[in-house]
Amino acid sequence: MEPSSPLQPIEPLRDGDPRRCGPYTVLARTRESASAVRYLARDDAGTVVVVTAAPAALAELPAFRRRFAAEARTAERLAGGWVPAALEGAVDGPRPWTATPYVPALTLAEAVALAGPLPGRAVRVLGAGLAETLARVHATGAVLHGLAPGTVLLAPDGPRLTAFGALGAAESAEARPGGQLSVRLGYLTPEQAAGQEPGPPSDVFVLGLLLAYAATGTPPLADAAAIADAEPALGAVPEDLRPLIARCLAKSPEDRPGAGEAAGALAPEGASALAGDGWLPDRVAGALDEQAARVAALVAPLPPGPDGDGRTVRVGRQVRRRDPAGPGLVVAPRTPDAAPPALLPPAPPATSDVPTPSGPPAPPTAPPPSTAPAPPTAPPPSTAPDLPGGAAGPAPVLVPGPASAPAAPASGPSRRGLLTGLAAGVTGAVLGGGGVLALAPGDGEERRPDAKPPARPRAAVPGVPPTPRWAYRHPADGRPSPNAAVWRDRVLVLTTGAHTTGVDLAGGRRLWQRADAASGHPALTLPGGRPAVAGADGFRLLSPTDGTTAERRAYPAGVRLASVAGQSGGVVWFTGTLAARTYLFAYDIERARELWRVQVPNGRAPYAPAYEVLALRPDALVVRQDPKSLTAAQVEAAKGLAVFYAHDRATGARRWFRSFGGALPGGAVAGDGSGRLYAAVPGGLSAFDTRTRRTLWRLPGGAAFGRPQVVGGTLYVADGARTVYAVDAATGRTRWRRDTEAAAGGDLPGVTVGAGGRTLLVADGSQVTAFAAGDGRRLWKFQDAGVQEPGGREESAAYGVLAAGPAGAVVRRGRMFYALPVE
Repeated sequence: MEPSSPLQPIEPLRDGDPRRCGPYTVLARTRESASAVRYLARDDAGTVVVVTAAPAALAELPAFRRRFAAEARTAERLAGGWVPAALEGAVDGPRPWTATPYVPALTLAEAVALAGPLPGRAVRVLGAGLAETLARVHATGAVLHGLAPGTVLLAPDGPRLTAFGALGAAESAEARPGGQLSVRLGYLTPEQAAGQEPGPPSDVFVLGLLLAYAATGTPPLADAAAIADAEPALGAVPEDLRPLIARCLAKSPEDRPGAGEAAGALAPEGASALAGDGWLPDRVAGALDEQAARVAALVAPLPPGPDGDGRTVRVGRQVRRRDPAGPGLVVAPRTPDAAPPALLPPAPPATSDVPTPSGPPAPPTAPPPSTAPAPPTAPPPSTAPDLPGGAAGPAPVLVPGPASAPAAPASGPSRRGLLTGLAAGVTGAVLGGGGVLALAPGDGEERRPDAKPPARPRAAVPGVPPTPRWAYRHPADGRPSPNAAVWRDRVLVLTTGAHTTGVDLAGGRRLWQRADAASGHPALTLPGGRPAVAGADGFRLLSPTDGTTAERRAYPAGVRLASVAGQSGGVVWFTGTLAARTYLFAYDIERARELWRVQVPNGRAPYAPAYEVLALRPDALVVRQDPKSLTAAQVEAAKGLAVFYAHDRATGARRWFRSFGGALPGGAVAGDGSGRLYAAVPGGLSAFDTRTRRTLWRLPGGAAFGRPQVVGGTLYVADGARTVYAVDAATGRTRWRRDTEAAAGGDLPGVTVGAGGRTLLVADGSQVTAFAAGDGRRLWKFQDAGVQEPGGREESAAYGVLAAGPAGAVVRRGRMFYALPVE
């Protein structure tokens, strides 16, 4: 077999290499790094994936397995954008592995070695994509620890990140006697040299190192001493990039830009808008084409499966994202008589025009060309990867094995580990400095306090999301995610069937939690300023300071609450059951007095009908029944369309019930005090006059519309294609139209206008995008790193905006809440 190109080693499988990983047949070995072996594999349909498996020598160490699993979970939470999603994996088996889609790619080190410094546009795309990912991580107060020339990939459509912690970016990792694990790091930041723990600005410093290296082909700081004291050599950096990179490399963390600010400065419209055909140099693009052709040659008809060939055994347990059961690894035994693996098709000869780097040593070729986000993606020992806490030292630090007391869970290295590494001394590395990190059992577990301290405010920068004032994660209690409401722009009130919780909107601190005020409905705000919840035995009026029940308002005698339909001032509309009948009630909660009740059809068992108040006119309220409680007879009578009901506000008498256009049950709909109803219909959004049923105007669209909001005579709405519209509410004339650039699919976007009327927030399954409400300028986008439940289960809920009052916007994603300053 001819030798492989130095930029893409593809080798036959060796004894002991897996032949099967879950549903994948392993085809070839691509490279072995300090903490992982990467393989090309395919499924039965011929789809090529990259499998990253733990080295056999380290797989049995508990400290290694915990770190591998923790970093794999980080990758799963970050999936999307420039982090590819894991397809399959078995991170808790005896030999952990993960699989991700294959795309042609070179590491940054490989690309620079092949083609020299990257052009300015490529540097901007690279930096913006990485900074966007860092901003999602930093939004929760965490640190990524994963940037290095060998862990960043360049693909045809943009960059990819493949390492998510110390293990993934390790320069070397080895087992020592007694179950100890030694991990050698490869970079240093100024704050670490001063004995301080790394924070989000440390990631930004390494981003600056990478961008300078990408733009010039050489590191801007030669060694750890230079990182601590010298100014970076940026003379060869393009003039338009030099100020930002210099700020990223500031010695003081406080002087560095935030990741979001860096992303906005590099690509105001986002990295995806700047990336595309031609973003990479021709020689790099040609290498990707060659690589894709070589990998395609591996995908041939599969030979008979290994399960019955007598030379393989199954080990471990394979876990799918949504299926905890499944087959595990199939490995070839290490026996003298094992048949040699089949040779792969000959690889094309190495190209002769690969330049030999000159000057300071550039990072050599590192991980294989894939987008695998598995954590152990490290370059060979000669590469200078980005590594977290610790300082350079000639000798490794030994990590205690299971016999030692486990370390406290942490999101990164402990201060003790940092200072231990510093005591060993400092040596130079390609990106400057290096170090040894002690990875004890339990390292890699994320810190998840109830609230984060307020972030240091930053001036507004175009394209940069505001830094969250705080982030709060509501603890899991085995129940669905809490209902959430904001009380007077001071307290975030979260309700579940177990308890009600108050969170301070100023700092994200939990103020109180009351089991006796548990409620399955969002909290209400009364005219007198008190919060109230609808409990099992009546409405409870709570003290906002400690959550105690100040007063109780019993429901009408014998009534069992079904759902809250809406509220206006002190009047609450709700549905309830009494003597096997269902009623819609109007209730004055301040005076504890029933205003009226009207019988409505019983719902489809086992559901009690839930109604929602869609529009309030001075004389009537317009409501709609939720679709899941509609009976078969109701659906047939309405011919599959949504039916709306108008009730007299004073007496409850039904004035009319009717359908509007092609509005469907469950479709997005909103109304206003003018008597107009805005409803999603097949192929668009229509405005109707509720008095005459006349269609006033129609806004065509290529996808289903979400719920609109009308503010100051303008209707704002977004559709499933992620297009945002601002139209005149009276005439339907489009004032502006924009795209969020978010991935399509998932929940329909929701729109919320800020309290000042200047900012429109559009929330969907992947991000919150801000636009100038007046002219539609795209201001910024906000993403987090996802939410993880205890036990490693990821909760990938859609984003939502709860309120946008004077104190800013409260953004939620599952159990995670953020306070964003918004005008």
